[in-house]
Formats: sequence, structure tokens, C-alpha cells
Amino acid sequence: MSSQLQNLNDLLRAILPANAFYQRKLGSLPEFSSLAEFSATVPFTTKEELAADHEANPPYGSTHTFPLDTYHRFHQTSGTRGKPLIWLDDPGNWTWILDNWEWVWRGAGVKSGDTAFFPFSFGPFLGFWAGFEAATRMGVRAVPGGGLSSEDRLHLLRRSHSTILCCTPTYALRLAEVGDRIGLPAGTLGVAKIVVCGEPGGSLPEIRRRIEFAWGARVYDHHGMTEIGPVSVSSESDPDLLLLRHESYLCEVIDPVTGSPVNGEDTGELVLTTLGRHGSPLLRYRTGDLVRPVPHGGHFALKGGVLSRTDDMVVIRGINIHPSSIDAIVRTFPEIGEYQVEIDQRTALAELRLTIEAPADTASALAQKLRSTFSLRIPVTAAEPGTLPTFEVKAKRWNILR
Repeated sequence: MSSQLQNLNDLLRAILPANAFYQRKLGSLPEFSSLAEFSATVPFTTKEELAADHEANPPYGSTHTFPLDTYHRFHQTSGTRGKPLIWLDDPGNWTWILDNWEWVWRGAGVKSGDTAFFPFSFGPFLGFWAGFEAATRMGVRAVPGGGLSSEDRLHLLRRSHSTILCCTPTYALRLAEVGDRIGLPAGTLGVAKIVVCGEPGGSLPEIRRRIEFAWGARVYDHHGMTEIGPVSVSSESDPDLLLLRHESYLCEVIDPVTGSPVNGEDTGELVLTTLGRHGSPLLRYRTGDLVRPVPHGGHFALKGGVLSRTDDMVVIRGINIHPSSIDAIVRTFPEIGEYQVEIDQRTALAELRLTIEAPADTASALAQKLRSTFSLRIPVTAAEPGTLPTFEVKAKRWNILR
């Protein structure tokens, strides 16, 4: 029996019938003889189901296998797909999560004795706390940068001699812009590795190259979810490849419309089962992440990382447009600072337009490039530097008018 299958059956024995959510959903299950049998038998779990469960069983839902007084970690999802969900973890869960984050750090070449800088304020999202705590557990000197301005963070980054930076792709670029403005260029600060997460930019070649050029550092992508945990890290040998932690997750890729497995390397939705998170498990969870699986090491990896999300795509004049595709084009213009996208769906034919912090001639050049790429006229307006919102964590650049 494979280790994945053994871990899966161990999980099911641990959570049924104790876990009220899955007991209601599944009843009893046999011991599975194959992963294919599990996928054919067990239905998907959706974010909508979890939201309904939280509404019916406030405030934490009923996805807990053990008594509530054994849960000591409290986190909350970002709410990008609806109302935020509170997610609790017991000590066993938390150890498993830290193990997975250590795998991410090691995949990025981070080791005991390194110094890592975390330039964000710690909110309720799991990734902040788990990444920081896993780093300290493995002997990394972890420097907190919360509650500071970007200027102060750059000075602290220099004084702490940090060689590792962990942030979103957007904020890595933002820090580099601020550094140039105050005479503290990012490339002079000694950062050797940047682990980015929260957005798809780390696996988009144009954005990755722009960050690496500004910092003189290697960029490693990573993704995860509060309700799932840390899932992936860039391949050391191929930066376009995102490796999955298959020993901790049963990973599937499905057609988001039919729910059937995708054929070969077709793009589909990533579905995950948390094999070691017994205290608050998820079985066949539809993540909403669109990915392209390619064979790797007896399993599969993700070519180009997380390409987009099933609920982020907009259709303009019959053309499917994802935020990552717009971002990749915008970032080919190094003179563009922040930008915003507005999608107006108040009329029969939806309209898309951009506002960028750049000169008027750049706005014209970007509009031409967007038109040649998508065969659409997409108006681009120039704005003064510093007039558009900036972001420390997940950027919210798409505004939909309905």
C-alpha cells in the first residue's frame, strides 16, 4: 500500500464518525484499496458548503474532529471568495502545518542560521504565523517587520543583515520602488532569496524577472490556503515549475465544469485532501485554483504555478481574461508603478479599462500591447505616482461594477 493511501485511510479512521461535518456528509466509509476508488466514492467539498456550515453552526462550523477545548490556534481565511471563514487547529494539526512550511523553506534553500525578514503586519491569515514559526523552529533568525512604514522596513532589513525576504510579489516590487526613492536600492541590501506568496506573480516570468532584477535575488514561489495549509514551492532547477507536497496532500486536477479528471496536461482546478490535518480536515476540497499539471517524480507538478482562479476570470467580448494575464503584460513596462483594473458589467457588453501610475505615452503603449494580445480595445488612463492604492498582502486591483 502506498504511503498516500495509508495516510488517507488513517485520516478517514480518525475523523469518522467523530467529525460532525463529514459524518453528516459521508456517513461510514470502507477502507479504500486505491486512491482512484476514494476519488470515485467521495464527493467534493466546496467553499460554499463550508460557509453554510459556519452559518448553521456559529462561530466555528462543525469541521472539528476533537473537542473544541483542544484547539489552540485561531485563523481566518482572506474572504476573497465570500465571507471569511474561521479555521481552528489543535496541536497535532499545527505540528503538521509547520512540517509542511519547513518543507517549503528547505525547497527554497533556506537553512538553519539564515536570517529571514517578514515585512508585513501579522493578521488572522494562517500563512503569516506558520511561515514565521516554522522558520524559527528550524533555526532561522526570523525578523518581524509589522507595524512599520516601507521606509522603516528597508532600514531594518539592512540592519538585520537579512538574506531571506518573505512577502507578496506586489510588495517586493513596492519595497524596491521605495528603496530607489530614498536612496536605499533593494539590490544593495544583501537579500539572496525571496519567497513570494498570496498572488501568482512568482511563477509569471515577467514579474519574477522584474523582482529578481530589482533585488539581485532568486525568487521562489509558494502557495497555500488557511483552510488547507502550505502546499507548494518552486523547483530549484526549473523556476516555472511549482512542486506540490504530495506526501501531505492528495492532489487532483479536475475539469471545473464537469468535475472529471483533466486529460494529460490540460488546465483544470486543483483539488486537495489534507492527509495529516486530522483535527480540521478537508476531503477533495475544490480550491478554485486553475493549474496545469505536468508529470514530475512519479506524481505531478504545476507548470506556471497557479495560473488564475475559477472565479477571477471575466469574459469581455467573448474573450476570457484572467488577472494574471493582465498582470504579466503590465509588468513588461518597468516604468509602471501601481495599477487598477475596472470591469463594468452594468451594460449588455462588459467593458474593461485600466488606470496606471505612469506617463501618458506609456499608457498608450500599454493599450496597444493589450489590443495586440487580446484583440480587444482596452482603454488605459495615466495617473500621477502615489495616487493608486498600494498593498502589503494580496493586491486587490480588480474592481467589478455590477
